[in-house]
Amino acid sequence: MSDRHPLVMGVVNVTPDSFSDGGRFLGADAAIAHARRLLAEGADILDIGGESTRPGAEPTPADVEIARILPVVQAIRADSRATISIDTMKPQVMRASAAAGADIWNDVTALGFSQDSPAVAAELGCGVILMHMQGDPGTMQLNPVYADVVAEVSGFLQARADAAMAAGVRREAIWIDPGIGFGKTLDHNLALLANLDRLTGLGLRTVLGVSRKRFLRAIDPTAVEPSDRLGGSLAGALVGARAGVDAVRVHDVHETVQALSLWAAVSAARLPGAS
Repeated sequence: MSDRHPLVMGVVNVTPDSFSDGGRFLGADAAIAHARRLLAEGADILDIGGESTRPGAEPTPADVEIARILPVVQAIRADSRATISIDTMKPQVMRASAAAGADIWNDVTALGFSQDSPAVAAELGCGVILMHMQGDPGTMQLNPVYADVVAEVSGFLQARADAAMAAGVRREAIWIDPGIGFGKTLDHNLALLANLDRLTGLGLRTVLGVSRKRFLRAIDPTAVEPSDRLGGSLAGALVGARAGVDAVRVHDVHETVQALSLWAAVSAARLPGAS
């Protein structure tokens, strides 16, 4: 068992239709205040997104994304050196965000949305999170099928990392994310969570996002609203920590930091040689 404390990535959705907060932070002032609150609660990274990727989501034009994201990036960068990640699949959105001070490109299409994406990532020199998704947000949950979900997700992420490096992205800049809930059934999600060591074993930094996701309702049918899923979200973060993931992407930063801090303290207190 590792005693590392994964980094905590706090989610800032600047969208009218995100699954977790339904547009609570669509306005720039509300989003900026939320971002600052997450930093105060202990977030290591802010993940700012201007396009919902929930199941069934419709695409958002790049200029609309940029208009939503940039005021938040600029405000945070004006008074903080906090690491800023941008949740977008569009290279033009990331280019504008990087110019404003963003550090990481978090792409649910693993740089696959545009043929220019790998070259743009290399040019910007930013960190890149490559996520696995079967299908696209509009269709991904209709009928996801895998012969071996763990092998297929691992193989896809390794291939996309290889493609990014071939385009000039530095290996140390690459993170991988299994995409829990993105084109996966409950059983697929559970198989990935049970075998996270297959991903961490690839030798690339790993991000895990379980927070508030819909599959938790299948575990607990009373968790109808995303805000009802805190217990499952924290359990998912601890599963990731035990497997050695490098970051967890969450909505409830204060509670996650507390849970991970206890986990790390208990891990560090184990007697030498204890199994």
